[in-house]
Amino acid sequence: MSVLRAILRPGWIALGIAVVAFAALCFSVLAPWQLGKNSTTSHRNELIREAVATSSEPIADVVRTPGTFDPETEWREVAVTGRYRTDQQVLLRLRSIEGRPAVEVLTPFETAGATYLVNRGYVRPPKAADIPEVPAPPSETVTINARIRGPEGTSPGREVSRVDGTMTAYSIDPADVARAQRTELAPFYLQLSADQPGSLAPIALPQLESGPYLSYGLQWLAFGIMAPLGVAYFLFTEIRQRRRAATDRLTADEDAADAPASAKERLRDAGFATGARQRHTIGNAPQVDDEQVKRKLADRYGRG
Repeated sequence: MSVLRAILRPGWIALGIAVVAFAALCFSVLAPWQLGKNSTTSHRNELIREAVATSSEPIADVVRTPGTFDPETEWREVAVTGRYRTDQQVLLRLRSIEGRPAVEVLTPFETAGATYLVNRGYVRPPKAADIPEVPAPPSETVTINARIRGPEGTSPGREVSRVDGTMTAYSIDPADVARAQRTELAPFYLQLSADQPGSLAPIALPQLESGPYLSYGLQWLAFGIMAPLGVAYFLFTEIRQRRRAATDRLTADEDAADAPASAKERLRDAGFATGARQRHTIGNAPQVDDEQVKRKLADRYGRG
């Protein structure tokens, strides 16, 4: 019963609920989140390795259906022939490249079969929030090499908008650009390779590193295991201390119950020893002769 009372204390109940919730969060959300990011990064690195090792191909040989995006084709370099639509150009503001502010330039590229949003690269603005001057691309029909990229999506309230007469955006989302410009664009965009017609400062490929996501995921799994074990250890320690305290109290009660009998025995033994000493003293006292006492009294006081 004492063990059950120790477990059912409000403090232990609250701690148990919190630890169970934390462990469930570790196993169901936090660890899968980090491990998922590690899997995504590893898959991206593999796609980049394969794309770099593959030469450029006509876009029709890679993208079978321009109206859909196949994630397995991302980072593949394709050749596209068409012309730039500078009248529908959008500037991507508040970006950072190599630790410095940058403005990326998104220009639709019209071909015979579809229109693609092309990221031509970036220019440095005078200030982070400024809209810089952008060199115009060729107006004639050209062939460019670019890498297929998936859309970034658009957060609510961050859609394409016009600022000082220029169409601006905060993310690369062909669907959002298409709505703003009232045109049709493929659901992916093309990142222009270096030294191509209309290219600006090129955007480098991501570094092929997995990052710390795997170790973070394993740490969350370890936390999910260690937290219940820690609570179980502290609970076991408290139960053991309670049992030890109960045993000590029981021993003390038994000693207190035995104490009066022991005192009586000590007193009885002491009384027997005192009586024995008294008897021993009386038994050894020297005997007095009555005749000698009478003679001494008669000599001192005379005979009556």
